[in-house]
Amino acid sequence: MRVFKFGGASVKDADAVKNVVKVLKEVGYENTLLVVSAMGKTTNAMEDIINAYFNNKKEIPAKVNDMVDYHLKIVSELFPNAQHAIYKEIKVLVDEINGFLVWNKSPNYNFVYDQVVGYGELISTTIISAYFKEIGIKNNWLDVRNYIKTDSSYRDTTVNWERTQENVTKIDKKVLNITQGFLGSDDNNFTTTLGREGSDYTAAILAYCLNADSVTIWKDVPGVLNADPRYFNETQLLNNISYREAIELAFYGASVIHPKTLQPLQRKEIPLHVKSFVNPSNNGTTVGKGIGIEPKVPCFIVKKNQVLIKLSTLDFSFIVEDSISELFKLFHQHKIKVDLIQNSAISFSVCIDNKFGGLEAMLQQLKSKFKVAYHENVSLYTIRHFDTKSLESLQNGKELLLEQRGTETVQLVVK
Repeated sequence: MRVFKFGGASVKDADAVKNVVKVLKEVGYENTLLVVSAMGKTTNAMEDIINAYFNNKKEIPAKVNDMVDYHLKIVSELFPNAQHAIYKEIKVLVDEINGFLVWNKSPNYNFVYDQVVGYGELISTTIISAYFKEIGIKNNWLDVRNYIKTDSSYRDTTVNWERTQENVTKIDKKVLNITQGFLGSDDNNFTTTLGREGSDYTAAILAYCLNADSVTIWKDVPGVLNADPRYFNETQLLNNISYREAIELAFYGASVIHPKTLQPLQRKEIPLHVKSFVNPSNNGTTVGKGIGIEPKVPCFIVKKNQVLIKLSTLDFSFIVEDSISELFKLFHQHKIKVDLIQNSAISFSVCIDNKFGGLEAMLQQLKSKFKVAYHENVSLYTIRHFDTKSLESLQNGKELLLEQRGTETVQLVVK
């Protein structure tokens, strides 16, 4: 049993969908489960619809139409028959989106987000499943919400492993199955999401529950690189990475692998392959049981749009366990993700991700007890296995706000 995950870039248009077929024919698709993301930038388009719902409802019809038109263009190129049943299937899903936006009474942004955004995955998998059948590839379309059960922490849920295992065991392993990444459902059967870029995690959850032989993430890069080519000019392919090393890289923000993906795979020692859908016969990167990283080169990770907060006590008292405990309660309360901390006797610095918009409210609470200084729109750079040359390359021309160094890893907050 194998689990393949195809991301948005791999199904962004009709040619890309046809290329998925080419990949499957080259590597085989017997006893395989496909986890597929929304097509192209559809998740962004769905987020635009959600934002219009909260800020300017008059914009909703146009934004929904733009999203639909994008998919219909792909469908028209994949299905020569203009009367094909796929058009009705898409209409049903779009009607569900519009219906929810009309009858919903909840003012909770995170709840609304989860009910709407996942239609990108539902539409993409519906199209791909229908296309496969059209060209003679038999498959089962599965609604992943019937299998992955979670709590109700919308936009960042926790998996109920016991119920999920019970559900996933019912999947027929002998056929090609196609399902959605990113999604689950709670006890009330409302849609939940596993966090942005959560489709990798979906693949790992299903692989764990199915006792799969491997997971393969198909990307538009050759495998796991030592740096993100969007931000670094020179990159190098990593051939092999141990689970431990990969978890470290993911923790610091390496974008190729979702941070939660590796934990269930490591528990059952299921190897993870990261390969190119452009050159599927190439080896790519294997993450598995082993020692370290090969080749051992500096690995660069950057997180943009961070906020650096520097706190000091108003009365020069020590920042000790009680104060730190209170601070982390505040971070949890406002859904603030902490990426780096550094403290001395009377000061505390923290680099955070304001993903859920809780910064302003938290700062007001902090100012009542601390002297507060903060810098927005900073970048957090992490170098694993750093050396002098790699460190100098990052510091050149940047204003260094904070540095934290260990034996293997250095982190720099810069403007």
